[in-house]
Amino acid sequence: MKIGMVGLGRMGGNMTKRLIEGGHQVVVHDRNAEALEAAGKDGAAPCSSLADLVEALEPPRAVWVMVPSGAPTESTIDELGGLLAPGDTIIDGGNSHYVEGLDRGAKLKERGIAFIDAGTSGGVWGLKEGYCLMVGGDVDAVARLEPIFRTLAPEDGFARVGPTGAGHYVKMIHNGIEYGMLQAYAEGFALLEAAPEFSLDLHQIADLWRHGSVVRSWLLDLTALALENPDEFNRIKGYVDDSGEGRWTVQESINRAVAAPVIASSLFARFSSRDDNKFAARIVAALRNEFGGHKFFEEAAAAEVQKTPGDQPVQQVPG
Repeated sequence: MKIGMVGLGRMGGNMTKRLIEGGHQVVVHDRNAEALEAAGKDGAAPCSSLADLVEALEPPRAVWVMVPSGAPTESTIDELGGLLAPGDTIIDGGNSHYVEGLDRGAKLKERGIAFIDAGTSGGVWGLKEGYCLMVGGDVDAVARLEPIFRTLAPEDGFARVGPTGAGHYVKMIHNGIEYGMLQAYAEGFALLEAAPEFSLDLHQIADLWRHGSVVRSWLLDLTALALENPDEFNRIKGYVDDSGEGRWTVQESINRAVAAPVIASSLFARFSSRDDNKFAARIVAALRNEFGGHKFFEEAAAAEVQKTPGDQPVQQVPG
């Protein structure tokens, strides 16, 4: 099949390669000239504008949008909506909020343009392993583009999960679960690292758990990979960003009165990771000083903390 791809970042660029390797023709556009040139070398047909990309496709056209969520996706789909014709299809494969997808789908439907929201998981490994595709949209529109989805996904890695909006809703919950799983692994390995008396090899344990353990998963495979080189791991700063899906998942749990304490806590843990001198911790320290005389100022933070087995840490305060 022939398809347009807008956005050639880490995901869009690799998806383009996988489609070409699967025998499809891909017409591409990106504002980055180097990304366009690289895609051209891979066998794609580069276009300098969205108008040129639409012109290079034959009806019924299909254009996959793989740009950052929010304003970039909104403006790209708006422009494409004015260029495409009835019978054409726009696929949003980014991490858009499902509510935005519902609105976009309704607006495009008025113009006779189909809208498919394709929740896409796989990251930088997707080129080799394939992408899990959670697709929402009209049955006929999805069926027409099934060869594209089948090429991008591994075996059994593609499904139409429901009407427009369902794809991004399922991907949102998928990422919320991912937040919780990542945090559980992080806390478990932190506890292992905090037991120096056993001289534990964390890479060995991660690799061990990959074989037959009930906690084995692809994320554990990646944990073992991350711990393989201690020097490289120690260079990583413990700042954890979030791209929105965790917040949306927690908000949905509130809106629908569904308890999701693990996902909520994992989101808050990410917020906590971004403050080296945590204000909340300073408040606790100040209050402990006020009611109990537990002084612990910045200059004392550099002092060693002695740990007595079975007891709480004893803080060494100068003077």
